[in-house]
Amino acid sequence: MANFTNRILRAAKLDINLYEEVEADKGALRQAMGVVVLASVAGGIGSLRGGFGGLLMGAIAALIGWYIWAYLTYLIGTKLLPEPQTHADLGELLRTVGFASAPGLIRILGILPGFRGIVFFAASIWMLVAMVIAVRQALDYHSTLRAIGVCLIGWIIQGVILMLTFAIFKPVM
Repeated sequence: MANFTNRILRAAKLDINLYEEVEADKGALRQAMGVVVLASVAGGIGSLRGGFGGLLMGAIAALIGWYIWAYLTYLIGTKLLPEPQTHADLGELLRTVGFASAPGLIRILGILPGFRGIVFFAASIWMLVAMVIAVRQALDYHSTLRAIGVCLIGWIIQGVILMLTFAIFKPVM
């Protein structure tokens, strides 16, 4: 457990070596999944929404979103925008991207009156920076700009997928 906690803290500190470590550690997939779930639960508690059912559904949605995001990042980063030295597999992206969710744990502080907006905004920016670092390290990029491009393209594609999903499955009133 100490190793897991240490890895979460290092991921939140944007420790490049941590992202290299979990990229190489095939046994870290469950830990990455745990970070995604914990960040989701922290966000649910911090937003004071949904009760236990909402936290459970939020965790499931976070896991699905994590997988989709990692898969999109893998495809874009290795097929569309690779650098000559780029070599990665989906597992590497799942592990690094999962740990990039670590800054989301601060969203639990959104429960404090008057702090929800600033806490969620700060967490979002921090998680985005962690994501760029995770992608750069997992894809062995030399260019941070390329990692930003992969994240941006993936974010746009995921947004389109979510909009289409909500449009298709929108509740009938």
